Amino acid sequence: MAKKEKDLTYSELIVKRNELKKKYMDLRFQMVIGHVDNPVQKRTMRRDIATLNTLIRQKEIAGLDK
Repeated sequence: MAKKEKDLTYSELIVKRNELKKKYMDLRFQMVIGHVDNPVQKRTMRRDIATLNTLIRQKEIAGLDK
């Protein structure tokens, strides 16, 4: 994951993070209902979102967020 995300532009990172957040919310609702095959998926999605947030912040600091 980390290699290809580093090459994305700022706007692509934002879009990807928003998509992951939506999927994460859906997964949370499914966990409440009890229809989740892989409970570890929640943790990995949360970590992926955190990684994207870090890359977005690095680009903001570097001034590439335009």
